[in-house]
Amino acid sequence: QVQLVESGGGLVQAGGSLRLSCAASGRTFSSYSMGWFRQAPGKEREFVAAIRRSDSRTFYADSVKGRFTISRDNAKNTVYLQMNSLKPEDTAVYYCAAGSYSTNPGTYTYWGQGTQVTVSS
Repeated sequence: QVQLVESGGGLVQAGGSLRLSCAASGRTFSSYSMGWFRQAPGKEREFVAAIRRSDSRTFYADSVKGRFTISRDNAKNTVYLQMNSLKPEDTAVYYCAAGSYSTNPGTYTYWGQGTQVTVSS
């Protein structure tokens, strides 16, 4: 069992930056690949970024490539999402998830409660 708690969301102006953190409980954090997803009002949950458990290889959605960076610290049981050059269209609730290295939310077993990110124009 893994419990995930996101933090770091908030209100930021367009062009600004935020760093999201996702703290995991349990001693099996390093056994999971981790992903970040987001969901805007009225829209489906969409993939943002993933980091593989074995070698920390990363993959990004085209919409965030070059602006967002996912990383993990297995010693701290934490995964991060550094978000730079934020745009109003990045506004959403951001969720971290633990599971397989995939863009498909159905392959992730554990989910956090989400943290709101709002980007003003």
